[in-house]
Amino acid sequence: MSSYFLAHINIHQPAAYEQYLAGFDEIFARYQGRVLAVEDHATVLEGKWAAQRTVLIQFPNTAELRRWYDSPEYQRLAEFRRRASTADIVIIEGHD
Repeated sequence: MSSYFLAHINIHQPAAYEQYLAGFDEIFARYQGRVLAVEDHATVLEGKWAAQRTVLIQFPNTAELRRWYDSPEYQRLAEFRRRASTADIVIIEGHD
């Protein structure tokens, strides 16, 4: 069953966030994920959307998602994101 990584990100240091982006693809390519959407101007249909950036990534299963997210190389890279932004991140289980 597919699993999805959903992140709402507010970037407060764009130059530092670029360091995160610069290393992302190289690490991400080692895993079985697929970036489905990165949106900086989401269209709100109802309620409020507090995130500046929304990221949606699909993985074949939660184990692979966690293998990427928990990997030492991604966690080192994620420190750049954490210093440059605030984020709310969840795992959503799909219905295949």
